[in-house]
Amino acid sequence: MLVAPVTAILGISAFYHDSAAALVVDGKIVAAAQEERFSRNKHDAGFPSQAVAYCLAEGGLDPEQLDYVVFYDKPLTKFDRLLETYLAYAPKGFQSFRLAMPVWLKDKLHLRRTLRQHLAGAKRARLLFTDHHESHAASAFFPSPFARAAFLTLDGVGEWSTASFGSGVDNRLAMCQHLRFPHSLGLLYSAFTYYCGFRVNSGEYKLMGLAPYGQPVFLEQILSHLLDLRPDGSFRLNLDYFNYCQGLTMTSNKFHQLFGGPPRLPESLLEQRHMDLAASIQQATEEIVLRMAREVHRQTHMTNLVMAGGVALNCVANGRLLREGPFDQLWIQPAAGDAGGALGAALFAWHQLLDQPRVPAGQDSQQGSLLGPRYTTAAVTEFLSGEGTPYELIDNEATLLTRVAQLIAHGKIVGWFHGRMEFGPRALGARSILGDARNPALQTTMNLKIKFRESFRPFAPSVLRDRAHEYFALRAGQDSPYMSLVAPLLEEHRVALTAADRETMAAATDLRERVNIVRSSLPAITHMDCSARIQTVDEPRHGRYYRLLKAFEQLTNCPVLVNTSFNIRGEPIVCTPEDAYRCFLATDMDALVLEDCLLLKEHMNPAATRATRQQHLAQFHPD
Repeated sequence: MLVAPVTAILGISAFYHDSAAALVVDGKIVAAAQEERFSRNKHDAGFPSQAVAYCLAEGGLDPEQLDYVVFYDKPLTKFDRLLETYLAYAPKGFQSFRLAMPVWLKDKLHLRRTLRQHLAGAKRARLLFTDHHESHAASAFFPSPFARAAFLTLDGVGEWSTASFGSGVDNRLAMCQHLRFPHSLGLLYSAFTYYCGFRVNSGEYKLMGLAPYGQPVFLEQILSHLLDLRPDGSFRLNLDYFNYCQGLTMTSNKFHQLFGGPPRLPESLLEQRHMDLAASIQQATEEIVLRMAREVHRQTHMTNLVMAGGVALNCVANGRLLREGPFDQLWIQPAAGDAGGALGAALFAWHQLLDQPRVPAGQDSQQGSLLGPRYTTAAVTEFLSGEGTPYELIDNEATLLTRVAQLIAHGKIVGWFHGRMEFGPRALGARSILGDARNPALQTTMNLKIKFRESFRPFAPSVLRDRAHEYFALRAGQDSPYMSLVAPLLEEHRVALTAADRETMAAATDLRERVNIVRSSLPAITHMDCSARIQTVDEPRHGRYYRLLKAFEQLTNCPVLVNTSFNIRGEPIVCTPEDAYRCFLATDMDALVLEDCLLLKEHMNPAATRATRQQHLAQFHPD
């Protein structure tokens, strides 16, 4: 519990996408969490009541002890943009206008009143509103390990800005330039997400994962028809090809004619054309990001770059930027999307508005992004006893880790639940499903029998930080604790494709046939292009999870585990022991670790397991 705080600041993001709350006390990040983890409604956009309650409880505060409540954007400015856009396209867009206005008139236009209603106990707290891209920039720079850095923010759209850049020095941010709506890299990428049959604002990472299966054969059409790209990375979209300004869809008939037909229906067969489209827009995105970064470097003369905004979650582009760009070091906010705006808003108020000092300590202050709730072993055992389920309590950590490492080495898939929950979209070793990266069958098994998701989706490796450069094209000691970078696997770990493999790849219409071709000594984490989205693991940040990797390394001499988020498709990452237990029963996971408790599926009641699985599948809604 915190004692006599000088200043308590609550940041809020809500009502658009991924609502979240973050608490900063005297400049220290105390807690942060997305509302979806509590409500179990993926990408919950409502007011983050449960996330707020958690943050206050974690800080030992009552609402009346809050000094400031900071909202992550300026709704009146955003409303101005919406009205101007609707008027510019009138009478087109009336349907979109008709659907949007009731929500705005009820809640968003009166956000000050709405916040007061939801935070009735915080009567003395001052309400502040930051610019959307200021929130992103603050979330990227202030927790970063740098005293001085350039920043680049990229997303769909905030109020008017779709991208911004500038510099951060000590405790101050200075904006240099903005790219304005409707010209947006985030919306361009989302248009292809929509066209390829994935959901906008949640399926972009699927498009990125699909890209290595294709070739960028449509790149020239994108660059010559869809946008006018300039050497500095700025661009203008040809809006004849898009429908997001005036309609309820992202793309127009002209877009569909250019790329060979109507949008793919969700869940329908993926054709090679969709893979090539994914590869093409991915390469275009990387080119735009690289050009922007070079221009940021030219104007700011900084050696470090920090990034936030939804596009900053494109870890393939980030990997290229680190390898090819002009900056020596790169730091990306792990909750780069709207959720991270809550944290940025609180930090912006503390440093920029209150002019409080900032002294970087050589490592970021994000605390491994392990900022969510934690549960004691006592709470876990009480829950499991209430369920009447068999479990083994192993209160000696070394014994527990050896058992888990042995299970994984023998091909078992393990649910891992320990410590504080992650803030942001990635599982980082607190709410994870783990497996042996050396197992060639693991990717298909995990996708189809545990995650219930598309077979082409790749898995990320967790690797001991001091050995990551032995496997991946990273500098020795390179940090990637938040899975924000993709890097190639080194040649010595790759496996040459046989003639039969190449024939299979050429003839395969089912992506599972391509996925199952072994490309490296770590096939479960090696993507089609021999790359991987890397999480480096070290003891100061990751604690017990690091020690588990060390136990696995000692057993197998392999410092790498498959790490995927502890959830099934369409659901948020688990938050509570009960969430984890239900997910365990509903899937083909072999074992579950809840703090110091080990559960084995073979010891479970088969009837209860089947019933829970059927219940989950009956409620299943693809994301």
